[in-house]
Amino acid sequence: MNQKIKRIVMKHVQENLPIYTFVVVLFLMGVIFGAIIVNSLPYESKKDLYTYISRFFTELSKGNVASPQNMLAESFTNYVQYMGFMWILGLSVIGLPIIFILLFLKGIVLGFTVGFLVNQMGFHGFWVSLASVFPQNVFIVPLFIITGAVSISFSLKMFRQLLMKTRKAPLWPQFIRYGLFMVLVCLVLLFVSTYEAYISPVIIRSVVH
Repeated sequence: MNQKIKRIVMKHVQENLPIYTFVVVLFLMGVIFGAIIVNSLPYESKKDLYTYISRFFTELSKGNVASPQNMLAESFTNYVQYMGFMWILGLSVIGLPIIFILLFLKGIVLGFTVGFLVNQMGFHGFWVSLASVFPQNVFIVPLFIITGAVSISFSLKMFRQLLMKTRKAPLWPQFIRYGLFMVLVCLVLLFVSTYEAYISPVIIRSVVH
């Protein structure tokens, strides 16, 4: 079974290597752009944002945050909405540009977050970002890139088979696999959201102290 899954994954990557390359490059461009934005922000904007973040860390260190159950529900809902939106966009060709934008924006957010913490807090900001941003993004970033690539791939297949009339394979089984992929994505997101709700606050609290 493991060998079969490995062959399926390798075949998928090989067939869609240009898409994966484009998605990764687009995401990295977003990360770089997000880091550049940090340096271009006016001093007052940086000050206000840093004050807000400092206040959040202070409340977190005191334990004055939402309950883990609420954090889990909110985190999982946000992730599923974002990933699910890309999945839905993959069902139509006109959704492709929006998928590209979402990938780029996700990179900007990540680059800006890490860049701002390091810019304002120096080496301590690096440790804070390592504790608060890095662990969950070890799963989220690859999952985001894979979801984007799979959505783009499925959208292009639909375009070729429906609009260009090149029916090489039945569309319904492909849609079933596409749906099962989203179920798997949701399971991983549940794991990440659980980490963010129950473990991440404890780690951040220890670093902030």
